[in-house]
Parts: sequence; structure tokens; C-alpha cells
Amino acid sequence: MFFKGEQLANTIKHTAEIFKALADETRLKIIKIIAAQGNNLCVGAITSYLSLSQPAVSQHLKVLKNAGLVEANRQGFHVHYEIISDALNSYGINMSEFLSSFGGELNLHAQCEHKGNSEKCNDLEGKE
Repeated sequence: MFFKGEQLANTIKHTAEIFKALADETRLKIIKIIAAQGNNLCVGAITSYLSLSQPAVSQHLKVLKNAGLVEANRQGFHVHYEIISDALNSYGINMSEFLSSFGGELNLHAQCEHKGNSEKCNDLEGKE
């Protein structure tokens, strides 16, 4: 495929944005966490897996979302994130194979928090 002018510049810019997003270790962990937990996880649950504040995780998710790697879906008071599985297909990268390259599965448990009340965000019982 051959691109010209502005189309080429936009393609290069988007490609750079994706690879910049993936160049951060924390964002790679976030993608792995979302995938390991069934591809539908809220910020509170992701935060509980990492040694980061909720605003820091939200900022990382914003970068991933802007790069087109995850999408956000509001479910009640919570925003849940899922991986856009075909985001890397145009680069010849299968998302499942990409995620499996991180190694073994993570042992994860988490809860969302809203207004001081801890309530289950996802059904994570028994998923280790």
C-alpha cells in the first residue's frame, strides 16, 4: 500500500503513537491485566493490581485509548476498559500472540471502589 502527503504523515503519526503507548512498561502491564481478566475491567480494579494511584492509572489508560489500543465503556458509576483486539492487525501483529509473549498468567484479584464502598466490579472470584 502506498500513501502520499498528508495520508502518509497521519499514518506515520498514528503508528508512532501506538508504539509510544506500548513502549511503557506500566501500559504493557495494564494491557496484560485487562486481557487476563476477561477483557473488561474498571480503573479501580486495575489500580488494585499496580502500585499506582487511580489518577496515574487513568492517565495510562488515556494514552492507550488515544492510541486506539483500548476502548472505554461506562457501566453505571464505573468505566470499564477492554482491548481492541484488531488494533495491531494492520502491523501484522496478532493481539493474542502479542499478549502471550509476556509470559505466564497473572494471579489477580481486585475490587472497584465508589464513594468509600467497596463493591465487586467484575466477577473475579476463582480467577487465579
